[in-house]
Amino acid sequence: MIRKAFFASLLLAPAMSSVAATLPSAPYLPLEMATEAARQALLACAVDNHNVSVAVVGRDGGVKVLLKADNAGPHTASSAEGKAFTAAAMGRDTAGLAEFIASKPANDGLRDMDTRMVIQAGGLPIRFDQALVAGIGVGGAPSGDIDAACAAAGLKAIGAE
Repeated sequence: MIRKAFFASLLLAPAMSSVAATLPSAPYLPLEMATEAARQALLACAVDNHNVSVAVVGRDGGVKVLLKADNAGPHTASSAEGKAFTAAAMGRDTAGLAEFIASKPANDGLRDMDTRMVIQAGGLPIRFDQALVAGIGVGGAPSGDIDAACAAAGLKAIGAE
């Protein structure tokens, strides 16, 4: 059943013109929606003159979209990718994960689970109907809270949880 819905969505998605019309019917995030989420997150940070990078990774951790502001620092792309990867892999926001690790030293090993993980605020899981489909990460603002707020703007733009 899911397989049929997945293939039907692949066939129908190009014919749909609005981002809202391409809500995923299978546990993945369409490229059009990933791009819009990244674009809106980048714009949210740009409003306050924060030059950031925004990454969206699929549920499998592979990068779908990476946008980098013209004056973003050289470290921001890898930071955004790592935060997005961590949010998708762990299914939770990276700030909450950092607090979870800090509150219980026995959980510190989570930091070493995968070299791609960045456990700092600014990464959020992307869900539709409670299904984890991707992760978004923002890197380069003066604080992780600002990165997270920009990522949240990206989620809001595509109607994700």
